[in-house]
Amino acid sequence: MSKTLLHAGPTLNIYSAATESKLELPLLPSGISAGFPSPALDFIDLTIDLNKHLIKHPSATFYGRVKGNSMKDAGIHDGDLLVIDKSIAPADGKIAVCYIEGEFTLKRISIRGNELWLVPANTEYKPMKIEEHNDLRVWGVVTHVIKKV
Repeated sequence: MSKTLLHAGPTLNIYSAATESKLELPLLPSGISAGFPSPALDFIDLTIDLNKHLIKHPSATFYGRVKGNSMKDAGIHDGDLLVIDKSIAPADGKIAVCYIEGEFTLKRISIRGNELWLVPANTEYKPMKIEEHNDLRVWGVVTHVIKKV
């Protein structure tokens, strides 16, 4: 998953997604037991290409590296890598990369009647009500979060 830095900011770095390459990795078809080891691990013969699995719209997909902890209660932490699809329409409840007042931010979209809110997943941060005068663009919807363990 080669990438080129497109934007570096205080809350998010955004990278292009190079999807031309193919990399097939071994796949455990029956899942992974969290209990006793499975003897099936000796017979791995299926593969998965993460580009095909994670990226549905290659020309509209980007990566973003999270900076900060405003979405920690949604399981998104500082340093996580996001897969962002710009072709998916923003909707209530979706986590999105938003460009507001000249900065990128990562928040959950909340539509309450005629009101639009950008809601963090951390009680240390306040939700932001979007007013008519706000310069807001929902840049893309997060489809996957890739973490180091």
